[in-house]
Order: sequence, then structure tokens, then C-alpha cells
Amino acid sequence: MKLLVVEDEELLSKTVAKGLRLLGYSVDCAFDGEEALYLYEVNQYDLMILDLNLPKIDGLEVLRRIRSQDDTFRVLILSARNTLEDKVNGLDQGSNDYLTKPFEFQELEARIRGLLRRRFTTVNTIINCGRLCMDTVARQVWWGDTEVKLTRKEYSLLEYLFVHAGQAVGAEELIEHAWDSGADLFSNTFRFHMHSLRRKLDNAGAKEYIITERGKGYRLQCPKEDL
Repeated sequence: MKLLVVEDEELLSKTVAKGLRLLGYSVDCAFDGEEALYLYEVNQYDLMILDLNLPKIDGLEVLRRIRSQDDTFRVLILSARNTLEDKVNGLDQGSNDYLTKPFEFQELEARIRGLLRRRFTTVNTIINCGRLCMDTVARQVWWGDTEVKLTRKEYSLLEYLFVHAGQAVGAEELIEHAWDSGADLFSNTFRFHMHSLRRKLDNAGAKEYIITERGKGYRLQCPKEDL
């Protein structure tokens, strides 16, 4: 999953981004409202963490502009504005959640998980495709009783395919959601991770779950024999 952290305090921004990357998220950072809107327009993000006290364009104005064109994009406000009025105003303007500073990183990560789970048809943290099972909280993958040990990048790729199970997802879209925006789209890194992911699934017994569709991309499917 790809996140955009919008925070003008550079040290805090880097700390939050580092923690989220260690958990397997792809993270971009913006340090003012103008940059936040630019990055939002040119990239695909699954969620934005938004401070309100921003240079150039205020955080609430950033939120209003986003909501004028997209009412489904997930936005979590992270702000030092901590009065009840501030929280109500932020939620009324269209944020999906509101967390005040100072905060515990574990709570931030739990709030993010909660918002991202809403893209599934159930709030269950366990999702399945045949005998292939993913725990989105523990970030573990199983095929039957066999745990499939994945790297953070491999997990991110498989998670995105799970979200779009049955649909062909292009390589560029997968890269957009699993890597930071500075990633080289033409490098062999993506192919290496995808090959490694498929090999690990095959070795665990989950053969032919990821199908390559020529000219379209990759599709997660459940083989009939595993239904």
C-alpha cells in the first residue's frame, strides 16, 4: 500500500515515514499543502496522513480540494489542533479519521490499518483466495497450514493483488503502490520481486495463483482444484 505523509516538521515526517516503511508501506512525503496537492494529482495513493498547520496551503483547504473531486480517498488528519471543535471540523470537512499530537506510533499504524481495511468487502482482517490466506494485521500469508515467508515488498505486491483479486493489474500500477515515487519503473527490481513471490508461493504448494495476462499484467486467481 502506498501512503502520502503531509507534514511540515521534517524530523517528524521522516520518523513517521521510516516507521511505516519498516512495516512494508511505500511512503512519499510532502512538506507543504501545495506539494501535497501536486503529489496527490500525479500519483496513486491508498491513504494520506495530513497535518493541518501547513505552509502555502492550509491542511483543511487541501482536504476540501481533494473532497471536491474524490469522496472515497482515505485521509487521516494528524494534527496538534486538539480541541473538540477542531476534531469535529476536520471530520465534517471530510477526513476519515482524526489523531492528535503527541501520539503513539502503534496507534497511528492501527488507525491506518483500520482505514485501509475498508477497501475490502468485509472488516475481517483475514482474507482468502482458495487455500491462500492473508492476515492483514499480522502481515502473514498461509497456504493451507503452510506459512509462506515473504519480504515486505513481496507482501505488498501480494496484498495489492488480493485487493484486486480476479482482475488483471498492470506492472506500472503494482509499482506505483509498492514502491516510493522515486523508484525506477524500468529497473529489474520489480521483476525480481515478482519472480521471488511466485517462486515462494509455488514452493509452498500454491501453484498458479498469480497468472500473467499478456499485455494486461498480473491476476490473482484461485485454481479450481483449490476451491
